[in-house]
Amino acid sequence: MLASLISGLASGEIVAAVRRARTAAIVYALAALAALCGLGFLVGAAYVWVAGRYGPIGACIGFGIGFLVIAGLLLLIHQLSAGARTRRRARRRNADMKAIGIAAALAVLPTLLKGKGGLGTLLGPVIALVAYAIYRENVKPDADDPDAGEAK
Repeated sequence: MLASLISGLASGEIVAAVRRARTAAIVYALAALAALCGLGFLVGAAYVWVAGRYGPIGACIGFGIGFLVIAGLLLLIHQLSAGARTRRRARRRNADMKAIGIAAALAVLPTLLKGKGGLGTLLGPVIALVAYAIYRENVKPDADDPDAGEAK
């Protein structure tokens, strides 16, 4: 009885949230369309003003060059910020994977401790990882290895 009441409440909340999101999306889309129309009229008014001062050919050339410069700047800024976005995504992905690994390890820990092997089941891989880390730290880099000078 209580579970059906809670699920009904949750599903009602979800339907209401979807309805609110859909309404907000429609309002924002209409506002964006009105803003684009207003921007178009402002560009048109600027064109008429510039055409009155410098003539229609000069206005067309000026507006064409101006919009091409804006497009180039937008692409340049996007390319320059792509590296930072990639690094940020990689950091977030690493943090998420670490959190998932820790959560999985903590979830499985009680089962492993109660099992047949007990603590030995856990200590075996941990000791192997520690030994491998010590080995990697103490091995001299190979002279033929092109990655030998890079920090890992």
